[in-house]
Amino acid sequence: MEYRKLGKTGLEVSVIALGCEAFVEDKSNAKSFLDMAEEAGVNYFDLFSPDPEARSALGEALKGRREKFIIQSHISSVWKNGQYERSRDLDDVKAAFEDSLERLGTDWIDVGMIHYCDADSDWQAIKDNGIVDYARKLKAEGKIRHIGLSSHNPKVAM
Repeated sequence: MEYRKLGKTGLEVSVIALGCEAFVEDKSNAKSFLDMAEEAGVNYFDLFSPDPEARSALGEALKGRREKFIIQSHISSVWKNGQYERSRDLDDVKAAFEDSLERLGTDWIDVGMIHYCDADSDWQAIKDNGIVDYARKLKAEGKIRHIGLSSHNPKVAM
């Protein structure tokens, strides 16, 4: 497997990563997915799925090998009424992140990705509602090691 530095983080990540959105459909595959990833040298995965049961299945699959993987998880994605939602409500964001750590059975996430900032109004809400400050607090506490931002809009991301 080829590895590259992830931006300015210093993390060495595999050029192929594991996306976890499909875990929502069949949570029974979590262990076999991680087994195959580990065997192939894939060390990086994006935990997009906010589904609590999928995160629990992944937590079970991570037992005894958390240090072998670099986890990117989203801040501002929540699970409400049986579905994914993007949230700018700080209380919801905090509850979802803490629940994610518990379900994953870990004390930290390598990259805390402030999720889905596609418009200037998204960025304003993220700043004004305390989400950026919350991400910085998580980093200071060691609960996330690096802060990222995801966007589908290059202008907003810049």
